[in-house]
Formats: sequence, C-alpha cells, structure tokens
Amino acid sequence: MGYLIDTCIWIDVEQGRLAPGDVASVTGDEPVYLSPVTVAELKYGAEAASEPSVRQRRLAALRRLLGKPALPIDVGTGEVFGNVAGAIRAAGRGHRYRVQDLWLASQAIQHGFRLLTRNVRDFEDVPGLDLVRMPEPTPPP
Repeated sequence: MGYLIDTCIWIDVEQGRLAPGDVASVTGDEPVYLSPVTVAELKYGAEAASEPSVRQRRLAALRRLLGKPALPIDVGTGEVFGNVAGAIRAAGRGHRYRVQDLWLASQAIQHGFRLLTRNVRDFEDVPGLDLVRMPEPTPPP
C-alpha cells in the first residue's frame, strides 16, 4: 500500500498551513508518491505567479518535491481513467471540468494506493478510489 498525495496537500505544506509531520501522521510508514499531474499543476502555479519572489518560492518547493518517487501515467492509467470517467458520466455527473483530479484518482486506483486530500468533494464519487481526508492540523498550544 502507499499514498498518492493530492496537489492541495503539497500546496498547504509549501505555504506552511501543514507541516511535513502532519502528512506523516496520516501516511505513517507507507510510501508517498508524486504524480506528473501534481508537477504540472505546481509548475503552472509557479509560472502564473505575478510576483517574482512568489514564483521563486514555488519553484524551490517544486524542486524539493521532485525528489519524491513519481508514479508514471501509462496505458494502464489511461484504461482506468476511461473506466472512471465513463462510470461518472453514466451516473449523470460530468467529468470534463475535473480531468486533472480524475488522472490523480486513476493513478491511485491503478496502483492500489490511497489518495490523500483535503478536497474530498472532488473525489468522493470516484468508484474504486480509496480516499483519505487530511485532518485539519492541530493548532500549537
């Protein structure tokens, strides 16, 4: 078993809302993985920053994350994605506006990993996904 971490968690760590220890308190000794989708979202966020200092801080955070093991997106991921998107559409819910989330979910399903997120609503209707909600951090005493 392992964890695929949603982009929102990495952003919270980078911005100091979560500490790495907060994430580790959920994942324990399980391996933690990065997705190319997350890399793309974080890189876009850095490039879209209007302030050079914010851009540099975001790029530095991304460089640190690139040391984590990454899950590939391959033909198997595409098959899972097609199944998931088809099931969501058949249930009467759209999937086009949430393509990035479905790629993350598809990777987690493909590899039998849990997906750790704060944004449960983005994923709760994905069939076969082992979804874990990131608890709010405990404020310091």
